[in-house]
Amino acid sequence: MVVVVAVGQPLTLWWRTSRAKGSFPHCKRDSIRLRIYQGGDRTDDLQAEARAMARSANASVYSPQLLVGKYGSRPVKVIRRTLKILIALGSFGLKLLVDQRNGVLNQNKRLRAAELRRIFTRLGPTFVKLGQGLSTRPDVCPPEYLEELSELQDALPTFPDTEAFSCIERELELPLDSVFSSISPSPIAAASLGQVYKAQLKYSGQVVAVKVQRPGIEEAIGLDFYLIREFIKSSTMCRCLQEGQNARRFKKLYADKEEVLVPDIFWDYTSGKVLTMEWVDGVKLNEQDAIERQGLKVLDLVNTGIQCSLRQLLEYGYFHADPHPGNLLATPEGKLAFLDFGMMSETPEEARFAIIGHVVHMVNRDYEAMARDYYALDFLSPDVDVSPIVPALRDFFDDALNSTVSELNFKTLVDGLGAVLYQYPFNVPAYYALILRSLTVLEGLALYADPNFKVLAASYPYFAKRLLTDPNPYLRDALIELLFKDGKFRWNRLENLLIQGKKDRDFSAKDALQPVLKLLLGSDGEELRTLVIKEAVRVTEAFIWGTVIDTYNSMPNFMRALVVNGNATGPLVMSIAEQESMIELRDQVFRIWGLLRSSESFDPALLQPILQVLQQPEARNLGGRVIGGITQRLAARLLQQVLRVPTTASASTL
Repeated sequence: MVVVVAVGQPLTLWWRTSRAKGSFPHCKRDSIRLRIYQGGDRTDDLQAEARAMARSANASVYSPQLLVGKYGSRPVKVIRRTLKILIALGSFGLKLLVDQRNGVLNQNKRLRAAELRRIFTRLGPTFVKLGQGLSTRPDVCPPEYLEELSELQDALPTFPDTEAFSCIERELELPLDSVFSSISPSPIAAASLGQVYKAQLKYSGQVVAVKVQRPGIEEAIGLDFYLIREFIKSSTMCRCLQEGQNARRFKKLYADKEEVLVPDIFWDYTSGKVLTMEWVDGVKLNEQDAIERQGLKVLDLVNTGIQCSLRQLLEYGYFHADPHPGNLLATPEGKLAFLDFGMMSETPEEARFAIIGHVVHMVNRDYEAMARDYYALDFLSPDVDVSPIVPALRDFFDDALNSTVSELNFKTLVDGLGAVLYQYPFNVPAYYALILRSLTVLEGLALYADPNFKVLAASYPYFAKRLLTDPNPYLRDALIELLFKDGKFRWNRLENLLIQGKKDRDFSAKDALQPVLKLLLGSDGEELRTLVIKEAVRVTEAFIWGTVIDTYNSMPNFMRALVVNGNATGPLVMSIAEQESMIELRDQVFRIWGLLRSSESFDPALLQPILQVLQQPEARNLGGRVIGGITQRLAARLLQQVLRVPTTASASTL
């Protein structure tokens, strides 16, 4: 490798890689060039990462096509592995059937759970991952199985330490004692794809975690991936190096929140099979007693995980797809630490907004719109007719939504939607399956602490904040759908959105006001302006007549008698129900304004840009139309008062 450095100029690195005949294609192309600009710590970090990439030049790369080429011509090996899996799982299923027929199914739960754990361990990393997912589902597995399968998170068999230490020296091209002043003689934890040692860097004294990839892991997972390759949508390459890059990206996107911790990567001591990262002291999220002994609450940490996951799924689209308890730690400071970034995925941008819109349509019970959402979610091709899907959605959700959406169990939704998906020509994208897994895992963790916990209820503040503050046109349309129905504004919906949105610490009253005004005064906002004018007239009338009613109610009895002049309903020619409706509308608007003012981010100065917007010609025209409507409405009311003409039933409803 040749390195050329010029002060103040880009640093350019070149290296070449070789390929051995019959081997997998390598992580890097034959000639690779990296340009790294000088600039302090960032430059040093990039240079260290480049050196790590150079050390990983010969790491294997996998893709479905390459797996077909590798194993398609080796039928004996494939059949042998298939038989091993079928025999192991088939014999276990047969034992369960025998236990059931003999009436000892419950009595043998502990025995069978331990047996299943051993089967998954023997079958290798693919099935260990399966067991890890099941270990977080108390609503699926009995307690005995949860306890046994939870050992798969970090209590897996280890491989010899001598092999691990030799791998470190071989990968880093340095003697062990020149890198670390100390390293644990045995692994601290064993994961499905590697094992972890606790060490101290010699040059800085920094305590680190050193993950070493299991020997032969490429062959083990390659064959299993071939057997289930229809589920594999992307390649897995240079695993430890890629995991480090995943961690760096994840930290940049989400560790800006003080309650989230993502460990740093030490690139000078990282390669394709060795990953060195910052050591994190903490307790697994399913160890409730240990967490509470530190004065922490599991549900607070789970809520942090949910809020972070929502940002991952719906803001940046880059998310941790393997959040089992072994990968989520509660630190003594109360932070939630994310570990193990080997399994990541991405949500397409269009799908992120479509998911939020889908929730709005579900709340509104707009099943036609829900069915159309599946185009944006890439569940259906554009030529598929969604009309037959609508009745199936209505049948499920009308029953499920007897309670509020926030009270629904996430698993109930997943199971119900799954039943619909299987009946129609849906193609569920890989990202969506991983989203479901991520959220169901978090719900499973919460159920350890609170059997009544609901992921959707905990997610509401985030959805409300996004709807109120995000200027994206798709979400603005979704907000309008939520707030307007049959030409009338639903103030109760706005009030509830503000109440929920304020629970999100990132909610901003300023952001909630200005995007709505821009939409209202935009070139495409005529339909909305018509609705707003109608509602503005309604609200103004409620304020005026509500004040009149309050003034009348505060008068002494003798003065009321003079004003009423024989009118049984008071000073106004309107029914008691209409008067109460006006006062309720006025009070609701006051409450909403109070919610905005009580926001931590509220500043009277935020009204200045709004006043500037209102000075635009479109705004002045809108104001004129509102004033005209108010004048007409008040004139009609005054005429009714003078002539004492009772209001009609239709007029009594504001």
